[in-house]
Amino acid sequence: MLVRVLVFAGLIAAAATQVPALLSKQAATSESSTAVGEVALAQQPIAAPAAYGSVMLPAGAGGHYEGDFKINGRSVHGLIDTGATYVAINESTARRLGISGNDLDYRYTIQTANGASKVALAKLDRLEIGTIKVRDVDAVVAKDDALSTTLIGMSFLKKLNSYGAENGSLRLTQ
Repeated sequence: MLVRVLVFAGLIAAAATQVPALLSKQAATSESSTAVGEVALAQQPIAAPAAYGSVMLPAGAGGHYEGDFKINGRSVHGLIDTGATYVAINESTARRLGISGNDLDYRYTIQTANGASKVALAKLDRLEIGTIKVRDVDAVVAKDDALSTTLIGMSFLKKLNSYGAENGSLRLTQ
């Protein structure tokens, strides 16, 4: 039990360190008519298929690898986080993915840079990017105020054959 709490605390701590950088990057790159927290579409990196079962994610302006994923068949923009044990989504995203609030048990209390937060365990039916499709991915759901972006962690990456940085991009291979 203590190990789980420590893993969750590490996950949320990693997320909390990334959120300020993401928000400042988004605010700096968004047009004045774009609300804070939204990124102008022209400035989002686009995942390019390298070969069947392989995808290249270019590094964004902040050096992070991000892209448009499909989780349970719905589009979700996510940030690759090799320091996160699990895929992490917030409540709003969970609801969009068909995960009911009644299905979530926020019994794990974790400490983040923003204070204490509750998370729940969830299982994603499938997570896809390009031609890569992974089933039964473990995830955590955090409250909206604790996590503003989707983090694609090791529970997805460890199900791939390989992943690695090359020439300013991250190659994911199934």
